[in-house]
Amino acid sequence: MRLRILALLLASSVSLLAKPPAGFDERVEALRKQVGVPGMAISIVESGGITLAKGYGVKKLGSPELVDADTIFPTGSTGKAFTVADLAILVDQGRIGWDDKVIDHLPGFQMYDPWVTREMTIRDLLVHRSGLGLGEGDLLFVPRSNISRTEAVKRLRYLKPASSFRYGFAYDNILYMVVGQLIEAVTGKTWENFTAEELLKPAGMLHSASDDETRFRTPDRAQPHARINGAFRGLGDQEVLDERDDLARSAAPAGGLAVSANDMAHWLLIQLAHGKLPQSGKRLFSEEAHEQMWKPVLLQPIDKLPSEFDVTQPMFRTYALGWDVQDYRGARLVWHGGAVLGFLTAVVLLPEKDVGFSIEINSEDGAIIRGLMDELLDHYLGLPNGNWPEKFIAYSDKKKAEASKAFQNKTAKPVRIGPSLPVARYAGTYADPWYGQIEIAQTTGSLTIDFKSTPRMGGPLEHWQYDTFIARFTDKTIEPACVTFGLDAEGKVERVTMQPVSPLADFSYDYQDLLFHPIEVKK
Repeated sequence: MRLRILALLLASSVSLLAKPPAGFDERVEALRKQVGVPGMAISIVESGGITLAKGYGVKKLGSPELVDADTIFPTGSTGKAFTVADLAILVDQGRIGWDDKVIDHLPGFQMYDPWVTREMTIRDLLVHRSGLGLGEGDLLFVPRSNISRTEAVKRLRYLKPASSFRYGFAYDNILYMVVGQLIEAVTGKTWENFTAEELLKPAGMLHSASDDETRFRTPDRAQPHARINGAFRGLGDQEVLDERDDLARSAAPAGGLAVSANDMAHWLLIQLAHGKLPQSGKRLFSEEAHEQMWKPVLLQPIDKLPSEFDVTQPMFRTYALGWDVQDYRGARLVWHGGAVLGFLTAVVLLPEKDVGFSIEINSEDGAIIRGLMDELLDHYLGLPNGNWPEKFIAYSDKKKAEASKAFQNKTAKPVRIGPSLPVARYAGTYADPWYGQIEIAQTTGSLTIDFKSTPRMGGPLEHWQYDTFIARFTDKTIEPACVTFGLDAEGKVERVTMQPVSPLADFSYDYQDLLFHPIEVKK
């Protein structure tokens, strides 16, 4: 009798936890409106079933079309786990191994260091330990590009390492582009086609898109939004962005999927079932492959938050194959965030609780995602409500205010020293080995800049101080850059370096990794 009562109590507990927190829909709606997020999609699964797959708000500001459970959202770097699943399928087929040398499958692959080229494995491509700096090379596809995936991978050989191979963690995207090329070399199918045919279709993710053609012919899709009319990106009013002016498809293996709430629920169930398909019981990938996916490989640094977040701070944080693995208040947490222009996503798993959830938004207001993420984690761990959304929103507002002040100080007109040369002598064509060319032109006594590998990335150069100018791009969605000309002993320009102006600029605007030298300088 006691055992029966205990079983009934446990069953009641599981049933209770199988639901989101009381008043969850109202909570999400209130936070969404408070922050100004146009639309959201949330999925929650537990114990092999879907407990929530729902949309909130609208697909596009100014439009009455509501987000629903089949509305697709671009999901950014959460797609890295899908690319890893592509590889798992090939591993199960015996066509590749996790520790195969990359050059054995992709002979043209080349890093800056010949030894690294020879030693780089498929696993190395996936865990951000190549020696490249944070986001290094991202300007090959951010904010857009006319460079193909093949050409971008070819230019890897010119990216100088920031640290030793396998020394430590530095997040990158470009090596997932290499994975896309490797999949094509092994299968004869592009990453887009292989993912659609061998992963999304068997997984039952029939509303998701791995290519732009499928995405843009899907009527039920969210539109991107961002705040771009303030001092820097992230401040100001929410505006609709051009959805077709998205990141280059060359980077799709690093995060080029568009996924709905319903389809994301399927993905969560497959992950929690270690590769088993929820309906048929067949496998998308093997148990052995799953073990490799979640197996920590590399320690990550832990960003320290203010004291009010101490209880949520991890004691360890690692990177596995396309997943972050860390502790959260004593529980194992497997998750990944994703960002593309105008969208943010988080995909979260609590394996020991058999719980998973995803949060997608069609704006760049990340505080609401992080806050709801921790609130849901606390709920499913049986912990008190910590009001994390309110705290993260307040923290984000504070950080933006501090950054705005720093930005204003940096861009305020200093004592006008310089420039050293007449503006005409800065004009010319300059080249960086991995990025390509920029052109500095003189027009009516002032300078303009044009990034030749990035369509519509150009605008006036406003003199700031000494030989530094600020690039104010015509496209207001692009982060401004400090452009500094270095002169030789004869007063000729011998190099051009750059830095982001905004203290909150996304790391993918890796201006600091560029070093231009003159090809032709006007006299």
